Amino acid sequence: MTSQTISTADRTIAGTYKRFPIVLTTGSGCVVQDETGKSYIDFVAGIAVCNLGHCHPAAVQALTRQAGILFHVSNLYYTQPQTELAELLTDNCFADRVFFCNSGAEANEAAIKLARKYFKDRNEPDRYEILSMNQSFHGRTMATLSATGQEKIRAGFDPILPGFDFVPFDDIDALSQKMTPKTCAVLLEPIQGEGGIRLPRPGYLKQVRDLCDRYGALLIFDEIQTGLGRTGKLFAHEHFDVQPDIMTLAKALANGLPMGAMLAREPVAASFTPGAHASTFGGSPLAAATAVAVLKTLLHDRIVEQGQQTGAYFKSRLLWLKNRHDVIVDVRGLGLMLGMELKADGADLVASCMEKGFLINCVQGNVLRFVPPLIVTVQEIDALIACLDELFCRIAG
Repeated sequence: MTSQTISTADRTIAGTYKRFPIVLTTGSGCVVQDETGKSYIDFVAGIAVCNLGHCHPAAVQALTRQAGILFHVSNLYYTQPQTELAELLTDNCFADRVFFCNSGAEANEAAIKLARKYFKDRNEPDRYEILSMNQSFHGRTMATLSATGQEKIRAGFDPILPGFDFVPFDDIDALSQKMTPKTCAVLLEPIQGEGGIRLPRPGYLKQVRDLCDRYGALLIFDEIQTGLGRTGKLFAHEHFDVQPDIMTLAKALANGLPMGAMLAREPVAASFTPGAHASTFGGSPLAAATAVAVLKTLLHDRIVEQGQQTGAYFKSRLLWLKNRHDVIVDVRGLGLMLGMELKADGADLVASCMEKGFLINCVQGNVLRFVPPLIVTVQEIDALIACLDELFCRIAG
């Protein structure tokens, strides 16, 4: 029987999502409940958003406190939460300055604009081309769509904006052949998320950095999904000992409250002068205060280290499944950003897991993606593994 919520939503909300037929109402830690009272262990976490889990006390307390003090005043004025967050971020990464916005797409949009303006300010007006990767995902605005290397995402929105081109991920020769004096930046995810949890081989990102330096181009890392502890380090590029010129964040930054950030080194950030870019709600007191609490918790409560250890255990258990079931092609990932590639479509497995009380996700048709809260327990992981083992045995017949 279709619930009133589902029938009303289907009648009134734009049909841009193919939703599962459950209405989620409450959440705590790694567990959510639907309107019937059924519980689910959540291995999606709002698509790598709720790194601290649902309704984490630190986030709830910060948001509640700020809601009783100040909602919004715009960026015409200074606010304490935004300033504290900017300092926390810059103190813990390569960057000197932050631009705040509301989403990952907006953060990438800001990065694209900054890269182009940087070269305009250097009297290189013809240097505007941006190279990104096949199977990448950078957002759904017209600029970030144009930078996304998936035809299915761009379908129906031609013509895309000029000045974007694509190369295979993890292929330095292909990238080198595309670099020209018109290249202003290379934009890539250190680990492709929507592309199927695809990792670069050792040394690739350093080669990209060297290539950008050789051509005088900027390097932009999209860490919207990989950042803020997801891979076992605060930022994924730390695994590869490479620093970008620009980095984008969102998703986990405020643990579910809309929040994005574009960070850059001072020489590059200097091109964002008054009026060059703006966001009415970017870095609002509510979002910034919540993000401060989230970041402090990640930094001081050993959440990132916990996720790294639990992720290693989770990966070992997925590899155990691979050794048992021929349908599994590969297991890959870092920390709690893990993927399991199958020989078959994964949609039925996602639905079957949901029936059994587990929320998982499938990307690229045949890659199960696991991005649970960083506080997920060994017991919750073991429960999912047992469920998947049973389902794979059923498939094998």
